[in-house]
Amino acid sequence: MYKVLVIEDDVMMSDMLSMYLSEEGYSVRQAVLAGDGLREVKEFEPDIVLLDLLLPDLDGMEVCSLIRERSNVPIMILSTKSEVSERVQALKAGADDYMCKPFSMHELTARVEALIRRSQVLVPEAAAALDMNAESETVNDPIQLDFERRLLLVRGDLVETTFSEYEMMKLFLAHPGKVFSREELINAIRGFDSFVTDRAIDVHIVNLRKKIEHNPKEPRLIRTVWGFGYKYTADYSEADKDAETVE
Repeated sequence: MYKVLVIEDDVMMSDMLSMYLSEEGYSVRQAVLAGDGLREVKEFEPDIVLLDLLLPDLDGMEVCSLIRERSNVPIMILSTKSEVSERVQALKAGADDYMCKPFSMHELTARVEALIRRSQVLVPEAAAALDMNAESETVNDPIQLDFERRLLLVRGDLVETTFSEYEMMKLFLAHPGKVFSREELINAIRGFDSFVTDRAIDVHIVNLRKKIEHNPKEPRLIRTVWGFGYKYTADYSEADKDAETVE
């Protein structure tokens, strides 16, 4: 049974979510305050967090960032705010999906199921491609995946990612050198179903570069293909490596 944590100060909304999700077979816990919610993330270890942005004791964006610092659990924001700027801010804070109130309970459960499924199961096509590429990997490969913990191994160090960053990096590693359009990357992560935009993809790329590049301002691994999208290139030259070391 998958576990859902609802952090929502509107008791009626929280009870409705809990009742509906319980009927769908989920184990649900509720928290009204941010402090209680953060404690439940540690004790309950949910498979997904539904997080309201307007909480009485702490801003929801800050709560999202705090959860992301300690866990890679999928986070779905629930908010009355529909502005693109709010959604992009949520993305930067580490959220994986964003639903504007009021919303359809049927759509919400579909998205909850999709996020949990994607966080639990490796996409078969990507797994096959990664298995094929594994034979040619060496200890010098800069980036690898820790499938069990859904973390990146960056030059031997484990690095936390958001759900969407992990999915994007998984796609890059499965197809090194392949140029992906922003639309293809959008389809790969789908967590932000209602508002995935070119801008959101660019934010993901910026965040990933900060985590994997020696110098994010002069990226060597995730390269921009102007007018189209991005590609991952692990086999850059020794000269590039030396230049990164100097930088």
